[in-house]
Amino acid sequence: MTNIKHGAALLLTLCLIVSMTSCSRLQPPASEPETEAVTAQPTEPPEEDKLDKLLGSMTIEEKVGQMFLVRCPDVDAAQYITDYHLGGFILFGRDFADKTTEQVSHDIQSYQKSSVKVPMLIAVDEEGGDVVRVSDNPNLYSEAFPSPKTVFENGGWEAVDATENEKAQLLLSLGVNVNMAPVCDVTVNEDSFMYSRSFSGDVDEVNTFVTKTVNICKEKRLGTVLKHFPGYGDNDDTHEGVAVDFRTLDSFRKTDFLPFKAGIEAGADCVLVSHNLVVCMDDDKPASLSPKVHEILRHELDFNGVIITDDLAMEGVAHYADEGSVAVEAVKCGNDLLCCSDVETQYPAVLAAVQSGEITEEQVDLSVRRVLQWKRHLGLIS
Repeated sequence: MTNIKHGAALLLTLCLIVSMTSCSRLQPPASEPETEAVTAQPTEPPEEDKLDKLLGSMTIEEKVGQMFLVRCPDVDAAQYITDYHLGGFILFGRDFADKTTEQVSHDIQSYQKSSVKVPMLIAVDEEGGDVVRVSDNPNLYSEAFPSPKTVFENGGWEAVDATENEKAQLLLSLGVNVNMAPVCDVTVNEDSFMYSRSFSGDVDEVNTFVTKTVNICKEKRLGTVLKHFPGYGDNDDTHEGVAVDFRTLDSFRKTDFLPFKAGIEAGADCVLVSHNLVVCMDDDKPASLSPKVHEILRHELDFNGVIITDDLAMEGVAHYADEGSVAVEAVKCGNDLLCCSDVETQYPAVLAAVQSGEITEEQVDLSVRRVLQWKRHLGLIS
């Protein structure tokens, strides 16, 4: 009887062992369900992949259009946006004159509504002082912004900070997303063209001003444009003709380049290149049409953002390209964004150059990608 009981107990023990072993084989480790749940969740594509997808969905006509920042026409603005797939408008005094805040906001909203695929850059020159497109209208602001030089002389850095903040808030409230500022030029001659627009003849003060302005605007997502590379100095007005700069490259490196470096390090997304003929860099072509000047900006100053021309309708570049081809030359030398008042002439010329292979589509893609990245930084592309 004892042997029977002992055998039964042994048999029961073996059954329990077999049962437990079978269960352990059937049941996965406790962590496996959680791991499977995590990997099953869809992941958001990286931001760069989204830009690539947007770029890949665009026609060549749309890509070329993104490279144009065009003076807003008096009439048929919506048609211009549709016909040329414009990257943006630059607004001037006439676009704000005598209008109310509501009217300006409505106009800008209508431009954005017409740009179905990619939101537009809406830019103004609101430097303060001699160049005020918006605050010159008392309906939009109590008084025109004084020049940054005057603000600093009267109130120091605290006043500069306050004014640049107010300026940014005003522009954004209207729907403007890019201010064509700050001026990075260092001038000392009171009779020179750029003197009243330059912050100071002291490069350290200009560096501080540029850094402050870019930081304030970047925080608010207002685009900035560092101008006028490689540094205007005390040269003549390129609106009226060719300005020839005979300074040495060493002098540019010790002075003029420094405010641009400060702005780039602060995170500015765009640099405007002047039409000055800078002999030490290129004695044949103005800066805006010079591959050598663009190489300095890209490689020596390590700028990876958008390079924009000054207005291609200005006299300073009129003699350096055949009629209708200024924009083509501007693209070929390395500009990403073309500022012009005659898109009807310049857009077809650039498009034809791309279609013929004179300008490669790879170069266009690189430029448009920089423009789209800028728009993403401004919150225009989510």
